[in-house]
Amino acid sequence: MPAAPHGCSNDTSLPMCYEESAGPLAMIIIPCLLALSTVLVVALIFYSLHKNKQRRQSTSAHFTNGQQSVSLAAASVSAPKVQAALYPWEMPEECVLEGLEFWQTGRHGPICKGLLKKRDGAPSAVVVKSLRDGPNQPEAKEFVEWVLFHATVCKHENVVRMLYCQTKHLPMYLVLDAYSPGNLLHFLWTLRNNSNITDQSLTFSETSVFLVAKQVAAGLDYLMSQHRLVHGDVAARNILIGPGLSARVSGLDVAFGGRRTDPPIRQRAAEVPLKWQAPERIMMQLSIDRSDVWSFGILLYELITLGSPPYPELEPLSVLPKLQGSYRMKRPQNCGGPLYDMMKYCWMWSFKDRPAFSAIIKLLESSQHLAATKDICVPEAIDIFEYNRKAGLLS
Repeated sequence: MPAAPHGCSNDTSLPMCYEESAGPLAMIIIPCLLALSTVLVVALIFYSLHKNKQRRQSTSAHFTNGQQSVSLAAASVSAPKVQAALYPWEMPEECVLEGLEFWQTGRHGPICKGLLKKRDGAPSAVVVKSLRDGPNQPEAKEFVEWVLFHATVCKHENVVRMLYCQTKHLPMYLVLDAYSPGNLLHFLWTLRNNSNITDQSLTFSETSVFLVAKQVAAGLDYLMSQHRLVHGDVAARNILIGPGLSARVSGLDVAFGGRRTDPPIRQRAAEVPLKWQAPERIMMQLSIDRSDVWSFGILLYELITLGSPPYPELEPLSVLPKLQGSYRMKRPQNCGGPLYDMMKYCWMWSFKDRPAFSAIIKLLESSQHLAATKDICVPEAIDIFEYNRKAGLLS
């Protein structure tokens, strides 16, 4: 831009200078002055450009530093907030974990079973989920978020109970109530072929199915109504059974992953076995509360069959085409009409036609008096390998 005025100045001044010049001295001085003015103008242009570049760099550096300051400030603020939220859950000094035995490998590291011993009380069975060793900061951050998720969500009698955590230093871990007998699927398997049961806690009838199902529905309804959470993996393997057939929803990994956008976590959510998934989830990865309702219908089938795999006659990849052709599992043995009607209601093709969990609870309550009280008898024992094959649990 400055070059244009300079050119105009030369065009207008030169004729005037020549008109006023009278001798050879003028012929020498005038070109020298013109050359000097040109050099000065060019120098001014370069100086202006240099200053503008410095201003841009200074502004960019200030903006970047500002972003970094905001990020660092946010990090420094979030850490105390997390610490404050988890402070009431941190393991007190008077509590000691004893007899820890490795059980299985979890998402973040080893999962152990053991006893939680307090100074003034009897030891209680617990499950300890820990963070694997290593300096992986993103994984440690996710583990703390996962612990905080449990501290926020686990506040209902029909949801897995969090006892304590340890996040102040390594090793980090989460302590959950083990609940006994424990895993519902394994409990159902123990009920098979027990013809002469004397332990009343091991008796299980269609009435028992209604009792357990209502509690599971209550836990799932709480997750959705209070936390807008889709469980995402409703199955007998993810339900805990306790004294008096009390039930708690567990296995919240997929629900936790549903609140995040990390591709690895989404991938884990997609690994839920196909035979428990609703059609819309298989086709479009659409996971909503009514998708959980479909899976709840599969859980009812597991309960009344004492842990049989769903669609035992079908390969996992053939389930969706059959469902599209209106195929549904037949009414199982020992299953009354009202319970089977509930299953079919949960398996409506359109998720809009399925009941909400609040409605399911009312329907179960209204028809429980029609359920049979005779113990369910399934003589065939479970072969674990064969079960995994039919259930589609083998990789």
